[in-house]
Amino acid sequence: MLWGDKPYNSLNYSLKNKFGTKIAKISIDGGFTCPNRDGTKSFGGCIFCSSKGSGDFAESRIMPIREQIEKGKEQTAKKWKNAKYIAYFQSYTNTYSSVSDLRKKYYEAINCDDICGIAIATRPDCLPEDVLELLSEINEKTYLWVELGFQTANEETAKFINRGYTNDIFEKAIKELKNRNIEVVVHTILGLPNESHEDMINTVKYVTSFPIDGIKLQLLHVLRDSRLYSYYINKGFHILSQEEYTDIIIEAIENIPENVVIHRLTGDGNRENLIEPLWSLDKRGTLNLIHKKMRKNNSFQGKKLKKM
Repeated sequence: MLWGDKPYNSLNYSLKNKFGTKIAKISIDGGFTCPNRDGTKSFGGCIFCSSKGSGDFAESRIMPIREQIEKGKEQTAKKWKNAKYIAYFQSYTNTYSSVSDLRKKYYEAINCDDICGIAIATRPDCLPEDVLELLSEINEKTYLWVELGFQTANEETAKFINRGYTNDIFEKAIKELKNRNIEVVVHTILGLPNESHEDMINTVKYVTSFPIDGIKLQLLHVLRDSRLYSYYINKGFHILSQEEYTDIIIEAIENIPENVVIHRLTGDGNRENLIEPLWSLDKRGTLNLIHKKMRKNNSFQGKKLKKM
């Protein structure tokens, strides 16, 4: 194996290799909103997004960031005793504010004990020049990656999910971040309504054609408090089975270059809020199935690229 006990370049392997110890992420709600919710671009957000802006596992936004981090460390310490931490600004759009507000919140996070880096989830259309300069500044102070919510390369699907920007905006964001030597992680969703197997693999191929550092492969969740739930109830669409999903994931992995870190292979849905697919609640079982199939087929990250 090139990456420890897994046939792919996992986030856990990459961070442990970089820092020499277990690194855990602590989800933070920085109190931001999103231009896709406040009317700047649209209202209601992307149709799959929960009422908490995809930050369902972060602490309350009314809690100071330092306190959110301490609470997160308390929870994580039950599982890993001597871990260090990445402060993960996850909820909503975490570059969508004034530079002074962003600087205050970012520095509050990175100045906490045992924080060895910061991850900032945002939209490609929320990276103005002054924010990019701040990110460059933070990048010189600590380990940083910027996570771009992209979801799909299919422009028609992007319109349907109310993403609010076109692919060229995504491409420009990658260029601006990489020009500043900032690590880029791209968030994709597999199983979006009316997308084919080919659409999903094409998204992975498109995203990895750029000089990105990491990718998240997220299973679509239908959440009770999302607009997607209403669409699912009224119109319906195909929900991927566990077998279908694991087969797509393996093909995706085989098309990802070896240097790209895989941050996620499925995802966690809030148990109380999840409508479909219910099999995703067994995250460990899903990962085990992926690993089992990959061993059986002698599959590994970048396998299909070696044949080209």
